[in-house]
Amino acid sequence: MKTFHRSMLALLAVAALLPLSAQAHRTWLVPSATVVSGREAAVTVDAAVSEDLFEYDTNALVLDKLSIVAPDGSLVAPENLAAARRRSSFDVKLAQPGTYRIVNFSESVFANYKLNGEQKRWRGTADAMAKEIPADATELQVTRMQSRVETWVSNDAKGEKAGEKAGDKTAAKPADKAFAPQGAGLEFVPLTAPTDLSAGDSSSFRVLLDGKPAANLDVTILRGGNRYRYKLGEIALKTDAQGQFSVKWPEAGRYWIGVSHSVRAAEGTPPTRRMNASATVEVLPQ
Repeated sequence: MKTFHRSMLALLAVAALLPLSAQAHRTWLVPSATVVSGREAAVTVDAAVSEDLFEYDTNALVLDKLSIVAPDGSLVAPENLAAARRRSSFDVKLAQPGTYRIVNFSESVFANYKLNGEQKRWRGTADAMAKEIPADATELQVTRMQSRVETWVSNDAKGEKAGEKAGDKTAAKPADKAFAPQGAGLEFVPLTAPTDLSAGDSSSFRVLLDGKPAANLDVTILRGGNRYRYKLGEIALKTDAQGQFSVKWPEAGRYWIGVSHSVRAAEGTPPTRRMNASATVEVLPQ
């Protein structure tokens, strides 16, 4: 298990060093459905790192810091959490009506240094670095890496009422408490309902960096199923001065939304911090 964990950290570190448009491997959470209803409403979520988007072709995503935020802001414990070689999975009971936010956040430190004239590399947590890198190390360069992967699902309780259909778009609007910023690294805040989407609908999001609007960042949107076609069909956008962007969904499918950012202490120096965030939404036919 330790070997598997280290290999996953290495894979995520490599991914964090690449621009999203050229990134060979992407991390994602995919729920079995984005809108459900009923007294026993629940979804199963798969989590993986893959080269072909939403395919199980590389490794399971390590769920170290998984959080599931209910519409009232409370935390929900995942059920039946399991990890296979190619994917992790868990169940989520949606006891409350409204939209839930499912997030996995990982953070690690990558260091280069010299010890007795020999070049060394180290990767792990910030706390472990202070203990494991020798005090007499020289030319120490440290990069902090933060990665957030998320998705949203809704319990459409209104769908049970007479005269209303499950999936009514008025029934799955973001709740303020569920979408309160977590304040670390990059993250998405939906400005419109992120579930129950159809081709031709438009969605708006705000990108935050440490809880504040992140302006002028590149946003990449990809539709799943690229294993069966030659063109990725990438949608390239930028956040505005308020950190916002909008997209009109061209066709049905699952979509991956990604953004990344690096911080340097000074021009020409190695990055001191690399961050990326990704989210998955589902778009159904009209």
